[in-house]
Amino acid sequence: MSQDKTKKRPVVKTLLIGMISIALYTALLLNQDIINSTFARGGLYALLPIATAFIFSFIHGSFTGNFWTSLGIEAKKRKKTEGK
Repeated sequence: MSQDKTKKRPVVKTLLIGMISIALYTALLLNQDIINSTFARGGLYALLPIATAFIFSFIHGSFTGNFWTSLGIEAKKRKKTEGK
């Protein structure tokens, strides 16, 4: 019995996350004035830019990782060495 070592490529997931990323950037760019005035209020509103950065970072990172995996490019895996 031979094992198939080919991995399923996440093309659909990549496209879905890519569309979400495009929607986020579009919403950000089309609503700059509202976003800037809201983020500038101070107080707890000062946490909104941080939360927004985390959301964009997560979505963009997920898209990028899935994109390279879809192309068949993977990070080189290190072998575990004894004594370390």
